[in-house]
Formats: sequence, C-alpha cells, structure tokens
Amino acid sequence: MVEVRRILNVELETGQSAFLWGPRKAGKSTYLKQAFPHSIVYDFLRTDVAFDFIRNPALLRERLLADRERATRSPVILDEVQKVPAILDEVHWLIENAGLNFVLCGSSARKLVKGGANLLGGRAWRFEMFPFVFPEIEQFDLLRVLNQGLLPSHYLQRRNYERSLRAYTQDYLKEEVFSEGLVRNIPAFSRFFEAMGYSHGELINYANIGRDCGVDAKTVKEYFQILVDTLLGAYVSPYKRRQSRQVISKASKFYLFDVGIAGHLGKRRLTEARGEQFGKALEHFIFMELNAHRAYRELHYEINFWRTKSGQEVDFILGGGEVAIEVKGSSRINNSDLKSMQAFYDEFRPRLGIVVSNEKHERKIGDILVLPWRNFLDRLWGGELFPGD
Repeated sequence: MVEVRRILNVELETGQSAFLWGPRKAGKSTYLKQAFPHSIVYDFLRTDVAFDFIRNPALLRERLLADRERATRSPVILDEVQKVPAILDEVHWLIENAGLNFVLCGSSARKLVKGGANLLGGRAWRFEMFPFVFPEIEQFDLLRVLNQGLLPSHYLQRRNYERSLRAYTQDYLKEEVFSEGLVRNIPAFSRFFEAMGYSHGELINYANIGRDCGVDAKTVKEYFQILVDTLLGAYVSPYKRRQSRQVISKASKFYLFDVGIAGHLGKRRLTEARGEQFGKALEHFIFMELNAHRAYRELHYEINFWRTKSGQEVDFILGGGEVAIEVKGSSRINNSDLKSMQAFYDEFRPRLGIVVSNEKHERKIGDILVLPWRNFLDRLWGGELFPGD
C-alpha cells in the first residue's frame, strides 16, 4: 500500500500524555507506529489482550514498572482504550507516581464518559485524526474521493471499494454501537442509519426520521448524538448573529465523517462531475476539509450555515461570520448562483465571501470570489483564509 505522510503532528513535551481520537480505519494505529517506533504498545482490539486487562487492570502497572527503562523512553501506547475503561485509573497512577506518559488512542470517548471513567483531569492533551485530507494526496482524483471516500484503505483501493464501504458500515453498526450496548433497539437503529443517509446534509427533521424508523423524535436525537460521540459525524448549527423571523435558527444539519460512507448509505454513484448529487457530495467533501483544517491547525473556528425561510442559503459560515462559503457543483457560475451569497454579504459584511465551484479559473464578481475547488483548498491549507494560520 502507498505510504501517505499525514498532516497530524502529535508532538509531546517531556512527560506530557495525550488522547488521540478518530474513527476506525482513519489511520491512527499506523500513524502512532511511525511517530513512536520505540513505544510499548497494547492493542485492545486483540481480544486476548483486552480480556487480560479487563480482568486485572493492575497488570498494566506491574508490567510497565518491570520494564520501566523502556517505558520511560517513549510514550506508552494504549490502542482502542475505550474497550478497557478501568485501565485509566492505572494510567493516572503511572503518570503521577512513575513519571510515565501515554498516548491513549480510541474511536469513541462515549463509553468512557458514560461509564464515569477517569479521563485524567486535564493531564492529557486531545488530538483528533481524520480521514485523508487534500494536501496529503499527491494525485488527487475528485470523483474517486467522492465515490470511495477518504478513509485510507478505501481511497487507496483500486477494486471492489463498494464491498469495503458496505463491510465498514456493517462492522461499525455491530462493533461501535451494538457490541458496546449504546442502543437496545438494534432494528430501529439500523433503519435510522439508512434513513439518515438519505437526509444527510439537509435540515434535520427528527419527527420525520422517527416515523421512518418506528421510534419517537427523542430517540432519533439520541441516535444522532451516538453518531457524534462515536466520531461518525458532526452537527452544523445555524448562524444566528442577529435575531430575525426570516432566518432559520433552530434546526441543525448533520454531516457524516466521510463522503464515501455517506454516498454508500444514500446509494449514490457518481460517473461525472456534474448534477445535483455531485454538488451535494462536493459540499460534504468541503465540510470534511474545513472540519479537519480547524482541528489540525488548532484554529477551532465555528462552522455554521445560514438559511432563510424564503430558501436563501449559504453552506458554511466560519469564525462567527468572518468567512462565508457557498459550494456549487456547477462548472459555470452565473448571477443566480450568487444571490444567497450576495444577500449574506450585504447584511453581514464578512471579510471573505467565496463560492467554491467546478470552474477552471478564479473570478471575482463584485464582492464575491469564485474559486475552483482545487484553488480553494490550496488557499485553505496554505493559510490564506485565516490570519495567523
């Protein structure tokens, strides 16, 4: 498999520990092996290893104290730490009393939080790993990205990627949700997962989805929160700097963590870079890049959307209104495509108003900058959109 240099940089000061969160198969374990080649590693995805420590968490302390010289040279890595919550008390003790430091890697903090596990009281920094992002891939093929997604093994796969997407979805339902007891009504959650795929990227209507799944709106809200807590997706809330009856201010949108997974759930298969489905997939991909960018660059800007009851909409409002971004799949942007962005610009005066498109060349139309998607991503990751990036 092709080796891709990741942007994430888990650089720790002496004695500092860290949590590294990210969805399964995002590349966390591979990254940690490369970043810390001399570390002691305990992989709790291995059933025999997990069972030993579930039965007796003190084994960690006993083994590391017996190999203290090696354990102090490099952070000790505990992979899929959420599978053994009680181990964190031992980690805490070893940090405080033995001077060891750790990288605690996992795909969900939900089980730890719900179970009251020891999250080390601020003794560990938080990092997050995402699927591949634009600057990590040399020969970037947009249609391939939108169809296969950016999980490393899926994007790099040359054949039968549909099977991998199907298996991944089924495995996640089983391993991340069902096996950890996060839901009790397995058939209803399975129906929810499918229904959510068809409403992906739209305003969430909990009642409508609930009717499709045979559960109430409150349960649907809990299901969405499970996806957020297990790093399978994120909410985007409406921008509401000023109160107005004409602006939608309550309903949020939801985006899955990977465009390929969303396409599989919605039975989308793109053969050309045009049309409504291409535009929706491009919007989702741009969200993925923004979400990863703010985390990797430690900018942590807000991502909102703006929509009026009359249907005017701007996809992404960044940094409390500093930057406004509308995504269009069209290869030719005309004046009608700019109406929503111009309305937002006239009312709020963002520093930048950008329409990301499938055009070939950059243009500026009045106050609005029209950028080919590749140029936009070059500017985003090149640090041109936010001062100090």
